[in-house]
Amino acid sequence: MKDTTVPGWHVLGSAGGMDLDQTLTSGQCFRWHRQADGWHGIAGGRRVTVQEQDGLLYLLCPREDDGFWRQYFALDTDYGAIQARFAASKKLAACVAEAPGLRVLRQPFFEVLCTFLISQNNNIPRIKGIVERLCALCGEELAPGQYAFPTPEALAAQTSETMAVLRAGWRSDYLLGAARRVCDGSLSAARLSVLPMDAAREELMTLRGVGPKVADCVLLYGLGFADACPMDVWMKRAMARIFPRGMPRAAGRYKGIAQQYIFEYARTHLPRGEASGPSKGRKSAVDTAKSPKGKTLPREPGQSC
Repeated sequence: MKDTTVPGWHVLGSAGGMDLDQTLTSGQCFRWHRQADGWHGIAGGRRVTVQEQDGLLYLLCPREDDGFWRQYFALDTDYGAIQARFAASKKLAACVAEAPGLRVLRQPFFEVLCTFLISQNNNIPRIKGIVERLCALCGEELAPGQYAFPTPEALAAQTSETMAVLRAGWRSDYLLGAARRVCDGSLSAARLSVLPMDAAREELMTLRGVGPKVADCVLLYGLGFADACPMDVWMKRAMARIFPRGMPRAAGRYKGIAQQYIFEYARTHLPRGEASGPSKGRKSAVDTAKSPKGKTLPREPGQSC
């Protein structure tokens, strides 16, 4: 728990029901590590240690960084209202119940773009390793052995040869291309954020290495488009198994947030290699949920990854 004898610990505000464990292990961010005194993270060129205690978020960082972290943790978003909306769908409510403290973070655009380029055909431990090597290669050192994420300019100055240390394979060229597009102004977070979502997606997909899934991850996690719904193999499998008729109407304009809960449910109840969903003997609320008209919703057979 929080050591109040350490100078710098202070209350950021209400956690709003957020569970740090559920949020920071949900596959949307890659630079957080849990230690005895809390979660240690680096984002936006800032270091922080954070804990939730008695419904409050405590930070160990300079107070001038509080505004950044308040935005990062989306503390101004009323998740109680969003979850109440989702409750109109019994199946979606069951997904929320799996991880009610899960939140969608608002991360820096360039960091999201690069980390999800790295994430393609990759697993989380390897993604984290590549990200940390990238930061050590050309990020500013914030403390001994701890580095900020590279600026677009610092990354664009690299070459295929210097990037070999990342052991990222073909992803290195994608990273260099992304950095150079941001540096020359042809790809701008400010411009993308004011476009209609479909137009912003199309513009992101002009970038080499960015397909629909990576584009939607950037829209959701890096640009705040709550309606963007990344669909990878796992999500397609989850949707076919749980929502074969498509995203429920209750998701409304928060489809991206809904998919985060669905993804978390799928990680627990649709483990890799099993097509049958929840284990035998455990009757899931998702399995038994009915439509508002009382008809059991049809389910498709489980799919392999």
